Amino acid sequence: MSMFGNGLDAAVQKAFTRPVPKSAGAQMRYLVKQLKGTKTVAQMLRVSQCTVERYVKDQIKKPRPDLAARLENEVKKRWQPQIRAKARQRAARTGGIVIDTRARIGYTAPIGTTDEGRLRHLTVALPPQYAARLFDAQEQGASDQQLREIAAEALKEVYFQDGGRRAGSLEEVRFTDIEHLDFEL
Repeated sequence: MSMFGNGLDAAVQKAFTRPVPKSAGAQMRYLVKQLKGTKTVAQMLRVSQCTVERYVKDQIKKPRPDLAARLENEVKKRWQPQIRAKARQRAARTGGIVIDTRARIGYTAPIGTTDEGRLRHLTVALPPQYAARLFDAQEQGASDQQLREIAAEALKEVYFQDGGRRAGSLEEVRFTDIEHLDFEL
């Protein structure tokens, strides 16, 4: 997945009220219960149905690293869907989202301004409408580039233009060379 997609997912996962199952057996039992059968879990994880059954019975305890990563990823995707939905709604309606990034940020502006991109560390609270746009785009399968453009537009309005109080002639913000990116609800 993308840097932006992972960051948004990590922000939503901080809202979980219970910890995600840790052991491979518990994770496998959770997936079997959610997907209503060992066959669908086996197909999803690209292992045999017999292997899934062994994990469910705790006959196998330690999965190989690639399977462990797939298993953890699939469980996190499905864990506490109602809590996840409420956290997204709260951010999209009232709370907004905070972006913390260290990246090269520049902009396109009229001649005579210092528009060359430079490395900046920004922590900016984005209004709810941008949180809604980011989450909607992520749900629709937007690429990392599309999510980056939405974030750049939000930084343009909130950080550079300060909600319309300055830099009115600013045309476009370039958001590249991202070293660090974190979201907080």
